[in-house]
Amino acid sequence: MSPALRLGTVGFGLIAVCYGFARFAFGLFLPEVDADLSLGPSLSGILSGGSFLGYCLTIIASAVLTERFGARAVAIAAALVAAAGMAAIAAAPNAAWLAGAVLLAGSSTGLASPPMAAAVAAAVRAERQDATNTAINAGTSAGVALSGPVALAIGGEWRLAFAGFAAIAVVVALAAAVAVPPTQRKSAKGSHLPPVTGPLIRLVAASFLMGAASTSLWSFGGELASQRLGWGTSGIGVLWTAIGIAGIAGASAGTLVKRFGIDRTHRAFLVVMALGILATGSALATPATTLAGGAFFGAAYVMLTGIYLVWGVAALPDRPATGLMIGFLTIALGQTAGAPLFGFILDTFGPDQAVIVFAAIGLAAGMMGYKRVGLSFGQAAERCGDAR
Repeated sequence: MSPALRLGTVGFGLIAVCYGFARFAFGLFLPEVDADLSLGPSLSGILSGGSFLGYCLTIIASAVLTERFGARAVAIAAALVAAAGMAAIAAAPNAAWLAGAVLLAGSSTGLASPPMAAAVAAAVRAERQDATNTAINAGTSAGVALSGPVALAIGGEWRLAFAGFAAIAVVVALAAAVAVPPTQRKSAKGSHLPPVTGPLIRLVAASFLMGAASTSLWSFGGELASQRLGWGTSGIGVLWTAIGIAGIAGASAGTLVKRFGIDRTHRAFLVVMALGILATGSALATPATTLAGGAFFGAAYVMLTGIYLVWGVAALPDRPATGLMIGFLTIALGQTAGAPLFGFILDTFGPDQAVIVFAAIGLAAGMMGYKRVGLSFGQAAERCGDAR
């Protein structure tokens, strides 16, 4: 098996486990977790935010650890942290235990991305790197899509689901030990903080707001479907599958941006995401609009993260890796803040107000426009590929 295929397969699995299972599957099973542990919407939001907080705490550390210990060690650690966190979720006897477990599981996502980017750069021929990275990045949507059928198959037994996910993570750790090279990353260019510029400020603002808005479905999509339509595990599993499958379409972000520009594509898909939130959680929601809204949301979310990748490179053309990290870190910070806020509004004012507010938050990100900084899109995309 070629290095590109081997790394692509293992990286795809690692991202699917860490993002799709350890980070985003919690929202799928939230109604059952709530019923068993009596969490309530506000506490559910805090717990969901903990998963995103775990990402924030580890993504920077992961880059440092990858340089120090190599890609293989950190990739294995990411899978094992995901396994430990999900096993702890499966065994959680109370909300306090669950909070720590969710934080641990969510931290695996921050660990996972930098070592895979380093491994691809070190072991895959330059002409194959973009295709390999694309395959790896598609793991998030695939993991989300797969978690839906799992929920359907086991009838909402969330403890059993997370125990199974933990076992899969252990298998992925073993595969990473074989497939991921130990080659250490080259030292990053510059260790000082990047200059605070207009493009960087706008990137931070836009990605923070989009990340906050996205928690309406990532953390509470199952809860909204349960409240609005009375859906149980089966219906929510179908919704999660729709979100995940549609998210794979977000791989076309580069093509659309190249044709229509960052601003137009960014704003168009913020509108699509807002429509998805409203279609899923408003008082007018029906089974058809809920599934369509989930598909809109899934496609828009992955598309928008791709846009922020290119924007980050353009904002810091001399430090593309740092630009990428800032965009994704800020998305996670927005998710950390957004989940508790959505839970509070849902608990205090109800789902109508919550989805309207969060759809508006997503649209507000469109006020942040992209500005040319002496780097064309083609150059930005090329550097983005090199950095990843």
